[in-house]
Amino acid sequence: MINERIRDKEVRLISETGEQLGIMPAKEAMKLAREAELDLVKIAPGAKPPVCKIIDYGKYRYELARKEKEAKKKQKTMEVKANRMDRGFQLHKSEYEAKVLQVLNSGWYVLGRELEEFENEFSQFLECKYSIGVASGLDALWIAFRLLGIKEGDEVIAPANTYIASIMGITINGAQPVFVEPNKYYNINPYAIENKITEKTKAILVVHLYGQAVNMDPVLKIAQKYNLKIVEDCAQAHGACYKDKKVGTFGDFGCFSFYPSKNLGAFGDAGALTTNNAELMKKAKIFRNYGSERRYYNCVVGTNSRLDEIQAGILRVKLKYLDDLNAEREILCKRYLTEIQNPFIKLPETARNCSTVWHQFVIRTANRDGFIKYLNQCNIGTIIHYPIPPHLSEAYEYLNYGKGCYPITEQYAKEVVSIPLYNGMKKEEQDYVIKCINNYEE
Repeated sequence: MINERIRDKEVRLISETGEQLGIMPAKEAMKLAREAELDLVKIAPGAKPPVCKIIDYGKYRYELARKEKEAKKKQKTMEVKANRMDRGFQLHKSEYEAKVLQVLNSGWYVLGRELEEFENEFSQFLECKYSIGVASGLDALWIAFRLLGIKEGDEVIAPANTYIASIMGITINGAQPVFVEPNKYYNINPYAIENKITEKTKAILVVHLYGQAVNMDPVLKIAQKYNLKIVEDCAQAHGACYKDKKVGTFGDFGCFSFYPSKNLGAFGDAGALTTNNAELMKKAKIFRNYGSERRYYNCVVGTNSRLDEIQAGILRVKLKYLDDLNAEREILCKRYLTEIQNPFIKLPETARNCSTVWHQFVIRTANRDGFIKYLNQCNIGTIIHYPIPPHLSEAYEYLNYGKGCYPITEQYAKEVVSIPLYNGMKKEEQDYVIKCINNYEE
């Protein structure tokens, strides 16, 4: 048998008849021999690499074939989900559990210390003056427009390529969205905004879609020129920057969602408004709490939209690690960008001065249904962000838009698909996704 002097080296294997069987690590050869109940006989230990003869070659060949079959079966049955929020929880499980118990034991569950501390810490993270916790990202949007005075008869410039919640923030207030096509980065084309402005235009909504910051300089110039308000939908872009300044700090209001799948996700619905305006901050805090600054004394007709203490506490834990979590996503996406090489797949691009935190990794392919079917057969999950643009949704039929009104947006809606991306993604999982995508043919 192989002795200790060569067990950490490679060995050359030959059969009883002298047939060359290849080179493999000695430890692997020993393991294979043990499992197959074979004998390895050292016949030329001084050779480089040492030579070992396998006794009972037929048995060796059978065992080798069995191992290869097992490996192929294991690879074939690998499952990679589109998202794994449980992996993110496991990263800091003990801290999350301790925080939840701490809040429960405190006896204070709404508008307490955890929310106040989170608002302060989130403001510090963004380098803005104020954060106001609310119940969801959608609440943040419609409250922002409400407090900015957007009402029926007003128009708001908005991206045609976005999730429908962005547009609902406008229409809940009775205003009319005026859509602008996206650029190749999937965000609103800032150079197409000015042509859409009318005397009814009161605000611009920018959405930092998929985690990439919008090119803000042209937007800011247009808003200043026409005296327009700016609302930022940052639901997917926690920590993204434009020219090293974090999104959510450019407009009159930034609107964040902390839905569980977000880069900074709670374990339920949650959201926040951000602003550098003290008056708007005060109005938002009153409005979210039934229009009350002092308990049972209501100065305006407000709403009930409060980020509860448990979710605020959980977000405080996760916020400490957000830079690291975003950095991990960056590493994963760099692999995708470098190693996915398939002429049928269009990879995402990042604009100059616009960083991304990779909320999703969105590719495009002409035969999306065929691609998704192929990945399903490989046990790889996908999500479409988003299959129906707002202007073609049943909810907004009353706006009287039809197919062809926004051809770039509609083309994207037919082709985009998000492939697996989540914190805690294993190397072998990403290896498998890349291999399968590279093997895809239309």
